[in-house]
Amino acid sequence: MNEEGDRAVPITEIERAAAEAALEAHRALLDSGSTCATAESLTGGLIGAHMTSVPGSSATYRGGLVTYATDAKSTLLGVPEELLAEHGAVHPDVARHMAVGARRAVEADYAISVTGVAGPDPQDGRPVGTVFAAVAGPGSRTRVARFSFTGDRSGIRYHTVEGALRLLTTTVREERGAEPDNDPFG
Repeated sequence: MNEEGDRAVPITEIERAAAEAALEAHRALLDSGSTCATAESLTGGLIGAHMTSVPGSSATYRGGLVTYATDAKSTLLGVPEELLAEHGAVHPDVARHMAVGARRAVEADYAISVTGVAGPDPQDGRPVGTVFAAVAGPGSRTRVARFSFTGDRSGIRYHTVEGALRLLTTTVREERGAEPDNDPFG
């Protein structure tokens, strides 16, 4: 208990994993001299919150946009309205456009985006637990991953934070070690 008598809040294993993923992402960005931005939907700012919980994060995290509403993805991040109308917000190309838009808007070297279904109901024909994450890097390179998480709404959101940050870390580390003619994106 602290001086005011408040009890410490227990940290779950998935919360710990998300915090560790943020630390690793920060280290990878710091090692490469890079910055990142975030574009979040179902996580509602949790990725940015985890990045800024790392001491020294101001050296690597430039900022983010929470575009929870479908139309905000278009107006703030430049996701084509036609894409959203045809496929809905939970789609790999939406994640790709979100990451590119965040990277541009925040002027970062990398941007990570997430869009998905935390539940309790399916969305856009996608089952609960479906998540798309994308990383936009230097140039026009982007990487998209699909995740299928299980659990309650909170658990899916924390799994998304961890998965997205691990994708960012892997991407930054691969690019750092890649030769100019050995593009890890193919």
